[in-house]
Amino acid sequence: MDAELAMLVGSGATTVVGLMVTETWEQAKQRLIRLFARGDDEAASLTGELEESRATLAAASGTPDEQDVTADTTAALRLRLRRLLEQHPDAADELRLLIEEFTTRDGGRGSVHNTITGGTQHGPVFQGRSFSRLTFGGSGTPPPEQ
Repeated sequence: MDAELAMLVGSGATTVVGLMVTETWEQAKQRLIRLFARGDDEAASLTGELEESRATLAAASGTPDEQDVTADTTAALRLRLRRLLEQHPDAADELRLLIEEFTTRDGGRGSVHNTITGGTQHGPVFQGRSFSRLTFGGSGTPPPEQ
């Protein structure tokens, strides 16, 4: 497998594993299943395996094993994608589209940079909508009405 396809496989596996723990997973899963459904009987068992992997990732979230579980899941998917592209080189374009679509839909997996201006802030700053009843290090009694 050439370097470009190897990078595509790695990127695809990382993207899909990242999507497993997002709300866009169902859409991504359907696209991934269509990608693998190229006459292979193996694609039929993929749905169960993907859901099992997702459940394992969710269960490992926040535990000391999270990094290992994520790495193992990514490696297994990378192997499966590599086999797919070796058997069906035409699937590379579809995999590229899947990566582009869901990376863009998921905000590009980039970082967020917020800038606060207008003085010195001596406490938490929230960005959002409709915050109510926020308490920080409170005694449990509600604050006085202002």
